[in-house]
Amino acid sequence: MFAVSNRITRCSLAFNAARLYSSAANKNPTVYFDLAADNQPLGRVTFEESYFCCYFLAENFRALCTGEHGFGYKGSTFHRVIPGFMCQGGDFTNHNGTGGKSIYGLKFPDENFKLNHTTIGILSMANAGPNSNGSQFFICTTITNWLDGKHVVFGSVKEGMDVVKKVESFGSSSGRTSRRITVSECGELE
Repeated sequence: MFAVSNRITRCSLAFNAARLYSSAANKNPTVYFDLAADNQPLGRVTFEESYFCCYFLAENFRALCTGEHGFGYKGSTFHRVIPGFMCQGGDFTNHNGTGGKSIYGLKFPDENFKLNHTTIGILSMANAGPNSNGSQFFICTTITNWLDGKHVVFGSVKEGMDVVKKVESFGSSSGRTSRRITVSECGELE
């Protein structure tokens, strides 16, 4: 247990050092997903990320959108969609909610819980418990304040909530989708 705690502390120190020396932390990036259902275009969703609040989570998501590390969200699926709750994706390794990885390795610590799940369109990290962030994320389709303190919010939908609602319409109470929802293209906008 001490070794894991020690590793998390070292990661936190490295994250904070990188934040201090990063000029990229001076602006909030805007990234996008072009989404499709069974290869039929649904439209574009753009997200504004919060570098000021959650730099490392936001940077992970941005880099996975651009694919600059040789892997990322392009071609991945929304594997779990529950109407009236959320749309979950980001497992680009197994495509079923059991995989994914971050640009920092497999998992990394929770950065903070400063932002809350206070409105629709919130972008938050999916996890398997404390300090287990990877690449999986979810977009809230309702207020989900019971998730505050459990999942780190790092951005929100800027444009394209109508597209998110289309994705939501293909979901079910079990989370299984009636159509294959994919990220056909993604990246960063200037």
